[in-house]
Amino acid sequence: MSVSLESALPEPAAARRAFDRALRFDDACVVHDEARGRLLERLPLFRIEPRVAVDLGCATGAGALALAQHFPEALVVALDSSRGMLRAARERCAQQPRIVVAGGDAERLPLAAHSVQLVFANLVLPWCRPDALFAEAARVLEPGGLLLFATLGPDSLAEVRRAWATVDDRLHVHAAFDMHDLGDLALAAGLGEPVMDVDRLEVTYERVERLVADLRACGAVNVAAGRRRGLTGPRRWRGFVRALRAGGAGSRFGVTVELVFGQAWGREPPRAARGRPGEIGVPVERIGRGRHRGGPQ
Repeated sequence: MSVSLESALPEPAAARRAFDRALRFDDACVVHDEARGRLLERLPLFRIEPRVAVDLGCATGAGALALAQHFPEALVVALDSSRGMLRAARERCAQQPRIVVAGGDAERLPLAAHSVQLVFANLVLPWCRPDALFAEAARVLEPGGLLLFATLGPDSLAEVRRAWATVDDRLHVHAAFDMHDLGDLALAAGLGEPVMDVDRLEVTYERVERLVADLRACGAVNVAAGRRRGLTGPRRWRGFVRALRAGGAGSRFGVTVELVFGQAWGREPPRAARGRPGEIGVPVERIGRGRHRGGPQ
């Protein structure tokens, strides 16, 4: 099946619904926690003292709390587009007067231009168009402000993609961008000096049902615009399970998580904007080896 870039990208409304249903997020967010911890470890490397720090895609508020502790004089704005996540974040941060929890779309930030010194984005890029998020970060960051982010690379859930490929040719994991493309998109959006690096984790399971439950608990379901809309029949599901377990060792099987870490800087806006709004300048073949994280349908 031929797959277009637009059909492989996440559908924002479906992503919001998935996170609204993620009632067990804090019980299953081990990858979010690991990525957040590694981002926080990097903060002392930068000589920044933000007046305003944004936890973009704040989920249940753990990142906002950590930023408030690291920068006690800063106003921390915790933003998310999911009502369910916002309710949890408001409850968690209720006793923190310097944390403001607010609804906001990462592709249309409710923030004034050049009003922010730090945008902290832990695993929100998987659910957005990266060019749009980078453009908004470039808009709201003051010159010299920092965007620090973690996202999932195209090797994430490679085992899940391969297992589904033995059953059908439909999209089961939505699109991902590698670090080189992300760097190009950050520059094109108006950010300066992007730097990326990659690490990989392996998460092991005994039961496929547990993997699926964890993905759903974190809102990490398949939200690709071109995803299959019908139910997964028992025959296809059994074939997927057999193929996924066949790649394991003994009674356990592993799934890969490729973490891409990046930083970029706010700068003076260029005189003429590059490209057209809504356009991603990355050829489809550049993302062909991975369609981003999402759970089996």
